[in-house]
Amino acid sequence: MPPKSKKIKLVYFIIITLLLVGLVPLVLTGWFLSEKSGRELRAVENRYQTQLVQEKARQIEMFGQRYGDLVGSYAKALELSNDLSVLSSPQTEEKLGATLKENPNLLALYVKPIGGESLSVFRAEVIKKDEIENLSSLALTNLEDKKLVFGQPQKLASNNEIVLAIASPVVVNKRISAVVVAIVSLRELSRLMGDAKPTTEAELWKAGLPIIFVVDEKGRAVFHPDTQVTAHQKPLTELKIVQEWLETSRQIQSALVPFTAEFEGEKHEMIGAYSTASFGDKLSFGVIAMQDENKALASVGEMRRQTWLISLLFALFALLVGSVLARQLTLPLSRLVSAAQKIASGDLSHRVETKNIAEIGTLGETFNLMSDNLEEHIAKLAKAAQENRELFVGTVKALAAAIDGKDRYTRGHSERVSRISVAIGTRLGMGEVELETLRMSGLLHDVGKIAIDDSILKKPAALNAEEYEIMKTHPQQGYKIMSQIPAMKEFLPGMYMHHEMVNGAGYPQGLKGDEIPLQAKIVSIADAFDAMTIDRPYSKGMSLEDALNLIKSFVGTRYDGKVVEALVQACADGQVGVGIVRLKAKMPNNVNLRKIGNVDRSADILSAS
Repeated sequence: MPPKSKKIKLVYFIIITLLLVGLVPLVLTGWFLSEKSGRELRAVENRYQTQLVQEKARQIEMFGQRYGDLVGSYAKALELSNDLSVLSSPQTEEKLGATLKENPNLLALYVKPIGGESLSVFRAEVIKKDEIENLSSLALTNLEDKKLVFGQPQKLASNNEIVLAIASPVVVNKRISAVVVAIVSLRELSRLMGDAKPTTEAELWKAGLPIIFVVDEKGRAVFHPDTQVTAHQKPLTELKIVQEWLETSRQIQSALVPFTAEFEGEKHEMIGAYSTASFGDKLSFGVIAMQDENKALASVGEMRRQTWLISLLFALFALLVGSVLARQLTLPLSRLVSAAQKIASGDLSHRVETKNIAEIGTLGETFNLMSDNLEEHIAKLAKAAQENRELFVGTVKALAAAIDGKDRYTRGHSERVSRISVAIGTRLGMGEVELETLRMSGLLHDVGKIAIDDSILKKPAALNAEEYEIMKTHPQQGYKIMSQIPAMKEFLPGMYMHHEMVNGAGYPQGLKGDEIPLQAKIVSIADAFDAMTIDRPYSKGMSLEDALNLIKSFVGTRYDGKVVEALVQACADGQVGVGIVRLKAKMPNNVNLRKIGNVDRSADILSAS
């Protein structure tokens, strides 16, 4: 016995691996630094959003104050004139028209004396006179003495533009003598919000871009980057940040709100801020900015990637050394795994090389010993299984031959039925396992005749009614015999039901159509074909053509059309004939086909193969 080679212990590799753990502190340091940077960036982003909405809110308030001052100045001028007759002066209408031209967001100026004719100048291409009067009447319902009133934002029916009515009373001698109303377009909010390029709400959410919008006191959109949202004054109250503003706008001027939002079934973690823009005491708007947190803090991810890159560069040398050592450790294990996979797939001849590492070498030697024993046992089992199979098939053939041998006219009948059945089954697309089951079922289809008296079986003339009824019991007799043997279970349909007819007139159960298994349908036709074409004591066998025509005439009553078609095709191919069944195979040149007992024994060569 050659001396055992010295093997390196696995513990040494474990020690080397533990030394590489020194890389962990480097990685952790980079991770903690990126986390800290992420928190700082989040704080900066929060401050930016808060300052942004506060600045936009102040700009909106200045916008409202400018037009409020404009309306108030006209009301004051009328109060000082103390003469409302100036409204009928052409100079007054000219002055109002000039003011309209100077302010592109001013859609209409409307002066209504109490009990007198109104004066209005407006942009006819944008707003209609009846719309002016409707908007003015809504604003006047909340008008109080000596107070400027801002109406709720309303949508023009003609062009879906969002407008605001601003009204101021003209007080003369402590009584309201007239009202000055300005209709202002809120499209200016688009410029105040940054003149962003209009885009759809879906694109904003998908891209994770910052979304800045304005809502009124009912949570409806007054401005939004998606013009359709603004045009329809879409309620945005499903957003948590809008709900928060609606609840706290009277108490809190501005706030930062992290929240979770859902859009088109997808959830987003958001960071957002809101601020309130007040128009007088009765009207306020919420200026809201929000953005997907992952997109807003994308630079944190980039920072982490850079940290990881630096850490990996420092660790490169250690990893190169570790990879060499790891290869020495894993290569034997990989070989062992590969060997196990090959053995699992059926290659029991594969063995594992055992060297280098003591523990893995011992494992490999044990594995090889196990493989040797397993291969030996499987070989014995395979041999025993083959012997049992051959014994089983031989027994079945002997039993079928014994039954057929009772009458010289039926000698070889079961064998021919078996082969005809296989020829039919092949054309019906059956697999190898199904064909083997069909072959055995054909061999055993008449096994019940062993219980039928020889005087009936060997009678040289046609059976009388009583004898025929006894003969009809052979399927039940066969079933009783073979159903007691578990291995015969798969062959029972062809044995028990081969005299059933598709119209239900057969026996023993009177099954019909799809109730009859395919195996039984095939054996039934094979049995009938052989019986028709073989000479009997009381009748001469039919020709091939006559037999096929007769069988075809029973399609739909006795036999299944597809099975009959398969038999016809087998006959047309020359595989099945009168007393002859050829199973297709390549034959050696020196083999002659001989008919023995009306059976072509060329199929025996296939059986042997």
